[in-house]
Amino acid sequence: MNILLHICCANCTCYTLKALQEKGMKVTGLWYNPNIHPHTEHQKRLMAMGYYADRMKLPVIYNEEYGLDAWLENVKDKHYPAEQRCCICYRMRIKEAAKTAKEQGFDCFSTTLLYSKKQNSLLIKNICEEMSKEYGVAFYFENFDLGWKEGIGISRDMGLYRQQYCGCIFSEKEKYSVATKKEKKD
Repeated sequence: MNILLHICCANCTCYTLKALQEKGMKVTGLWYNPNIHPHTEHQKRLMAMGYYADRMKLPVIYNEEYGLDAWLENVKDKHYPAEQRCCICYRMRIKEAAKTAKEQGFDCFSTTLLYSKKQNSLLIKNICEEMSKEYGVAFYFENFDLGWKEGIGISRDMGLYRQQYCGCIFSEKEKYSVATKKEKKD
């Protein structure tokens, strides 16, 4: 099966790629992450993905455009709680994956977002199923988070850049606000 895999970062790709290849799938990655902030973080993750893809001989379709403006346009002036912002973010990236899979003739698509224990996998699955219907291309579901620890080990062994937050400005704020509060308590 020829699958297009939306990639959020190199770390989340490690186990996901291994699991798909063990099933005999031909995997092509899609890098599309307009949510990542700041630009320097986007570039670090993009470079880590390029390094990983080269080492693994993984073909990747790169949308290298720093799409923060488009992402912000979708969440601006809307005082959404985190889950609704995440839903918008998931939808943007998954829609691009389904659209690209359809346009380029892939048998199906999936996403590394299903690997992270910190993401809402049920919501991601539901959006993938919705986009599958909208674009007429199959969605491949697997509970990739079962390989969470294995994937962390692979990424550490490879020396991949390991980001400290999901990617968006809100997750960055949450990560470092919590860390700052903890430091003040200590």
